[in-house]
Amino acid sequence: MGTYINVGNEGFRRIRRSEYVDKSGLIALVNRTLFTEQGFSCVSRSRRFGKSMAAKMLCAYYDHSCDSRSLFTDLQIVNDPSFEEHLNKYPVIYLDITSFVTKYHDDNIVMEIDAALRADVLKAYPGQETQEGDDLMDCLIRIAQATGERFVFIIDEWDAICREFHPGTTAMDRYVNWLRRMFKSMEGSRVFAGVYMTGILPIKKYKTESALNNFIEYSMVMPRKMAQYFGFTKDEVRALADKHGMDFDELVKWYDGYQIGTQPSMFNPNSVMQAVSSDLCMSYWASTGAFDAVAHYIQMNFEGLKDDIIRMLAGERCKVDPTGFQNDMSIIDNKNDVFTVLIHLGYLSYNWRKSECYIPNREVAGEMVNAVRKNKWKNIIDSLDQSEELLQATLEGDCEAVARGIDNAHDEHTSILSYNDENSLACVLSIAYYYARNDYIFHRELASGKGFADLVLIPRKNVDSPAIVLELKYNKDADAAIDQIKRKKHPTKVAQYTGDLLLVGINYDKETKAHECRMEALRL
Repeated sequence: MGTYINVGNEGFRRIRRSEYVDKSGLIALVNRTLFTEQGFSCVSRSRRFGKSMAAKMLCAYYDHSCDSRSLFTDLQIVNDPSFEEHLNKYPVIYLDITSFVTKYHDDNIVMEIDAALRADVLKAYPGQETQEGDDLMDCLIRIAQATGERFVFIIDEWDAICREFHPGTTAMDRYVNWLRRMFKSMEGSRVFAGVYMTGILPIKKYKTESALNNFIEYSMVMPRKMAQYFGFTKDEVRALADKHGMDFDELVKWYDGYQIGTQPSMFNPNSVMQAVSSDLCMSYWASTGAFDAVAHYIQMNFEGLKDDIIRMLAGERCKVDPTGFQNDMSIIDNKNDVFTVLIHLGYLSYNWRKSECYIPNREVAGEMVNAVRKNKWKNIIDSLDQSEELLQATLEGDCEAVARGIDNAHDEHTSILSYNDENSLACVLSIAYYYARNDYIFHRELASGKGFADLVLIPRKNVDSPAIVLELKYNKDADAAIDQIKRKKHPTKVAQYTGDLLLVGINYDKETKAHECRMEALRL
């Protein structure tokens, strides 16, 4: 067993000793790329989305120095025709770049990587001839020619150097050249059966071209056929909830909401596993100080960025064009770059069909709020802090307190959001009622009865509170809003969720710049 080559299967064996959600179907996808033009893969996904687990699984499966059959016999991959063909058939080089980044902090890091791997490879092939000046690729070429063997190269956290060293530094230039030397030359196809790199970011672009354009890239923006392996599906999480006696709806509220490729509903896998192991749904990013990363990017003063952050906190979606991002966290030139890096980091989800991004769930929303507090966006912070009082006033039927609360929210956001129709009023109200998201599911423009209700709050499972139907008017009156709710039969539609309803009519008078509120409780 070597340090980098033929490391065995202990990494995946430790994973199998723990609770494991079967993602072995990924192996079949990688198997189909071996010895083909698609055999070089870069799979980038957010932190805590199972990158290293997948790399260790592949290492255990391909490594010819061990017998891993028993680790896979109860997994999906055994039913795939390629399982026997590639099981433990290749010399595997496994490299975790973070182990070098934490040790070496100067321009020699790439030479240290090459020297360490070269020494380990030659130790595994003691009779192999070498020449002075040989680098790792020279050694691998000679071994492949002499033995006929083809290597599988697995690199975990491939972009750790890119995140540690700025563009244009000697270390970065050396690293890019080393990657090109290893994988872009003609010899690469003669040496490697396949290459699997995983990290947070796709391969860095130089101008409009990838530094390694022979790699097939799978990312949070474009996962291709690997989408189902980027996180947990609803069926997988439901099975975990049933096994551990947890409330599935709570897991949905906290960790669902990612749309990854064609997969419409994906969960953060690490957070789900921590929740079921601790029997508690909470933010498992909070303890890592993850909001620092968000705060760094959202404080950038790009036009419209602050408005869009507010809209996403209100539950809206914002347009994004991820194509211009250079796949480098230190090169952020516009609002699209900010949103794209946050998608790769897992703080925003991406709908590729509509080119929209949004905050996926309660856990991430909490980190976004922490980032807003860190940046001292006072107007938003004040609204968020007052939102609990506004909800309580609404549930108590205190129309004057609700009107005052919405007046305050309006004042806080007047300079940020256009406030000239029901839609902008609904956005401000969504922020004003932010605290209610703990107990309610928000629906904007919910189809109900003979039309659409402006804002409907449906109580979550096990929440003993009425549904709230808000109808918004601009330069009319609040009584007309209540009448419209009844006339369009919104209560009948909402009653399928709960029989207790609270109708709330809100009007904004442009002349007086004041809000009027009327409420009526119903039981159907």
